[in-house]
Amino acid sequence: MKKNILITGAAKRIGASCARMLHKQGHNIFLHYRSSKQQASELSQELNEIRPNSVKIIQADLLDMNELASMVAEVNATWGRLDVLINNASAFYPQPVKDVTEQDWDKLLGGNLKAPFFLIQRFNALLVKSQGCVVNIIDIHAERGLKGYPVYSITKAGLSAMTKVLAKELGPDVRVNAVSPGAVLWPEAEMTAQQKAEIIDRVALRRTGEPNDIAKAVKFLVEDSPYITGQIITVDGGRTLFC
Repeated sequence: MKKNILITGAAKRIGASCARMLHKQGHNIFLHYRSSKQQASELSQELNEIRPNSVKIIQADLLDMNELASMVAEVNATWGRLDVLINNASAFYPQPVKDVTEQDWDKLLGGNLKAPFFLIQRFNALLVKSQGCVVNIIDIHAERGLKGYPVYSITKAGLSAMTKVLAKELGPDVRVNAVSPGAVLWPEAEMTAQQKAEIIDRVALRRTGEPNDIAKAVKFLVEDSPYITGQIITVDGGRTLFC
């Protein structure tokens, strides 16, 4: 069955891989972006050439509650239905405890935790109507934390908890699950070869994953798991076995 799917942070990296994977299955996609307009437009054009009018782009700053409301109105006006919400957008940067400012705290918790919660809340009526689902993209560091990234780790731990409690709150009408990536893409900030090697050495499969590994897990939760809710699928090549 064709679904209407909204993916936040969909212009590149994991979000774009999820968009391509789900579009290939015949679904309609809303690509959200904040500032990556060129990438979002190029991806939209690429997919619409395959299947015309199947992909729309939508710009919003997820830290602005008014813009979240506008997203809901635009999705409803465009297709009148939403079957799947994928909370992928995320901010990630290092900030040792001694350097964390209130602005950093508000930015990271706002984008990584507050926005997904209120997107789910505001899209809930549409998701109930379609008996739809939510997939949150978390991180393996939600469980144990990443040194040097305390606030980021806190936000992902919160998103993990939110996945489980909202599965209770929104069931039986809406399923809420999550995918937790490990070493799939290196951060956009440069890492040394030694840092990368040290990470790979703690992965059971001794390699990084691919964005499509995450997209496949998302696809499973969207299409093939009607009796799964409140669960987190870890896709990390066995890295958490060594943490």
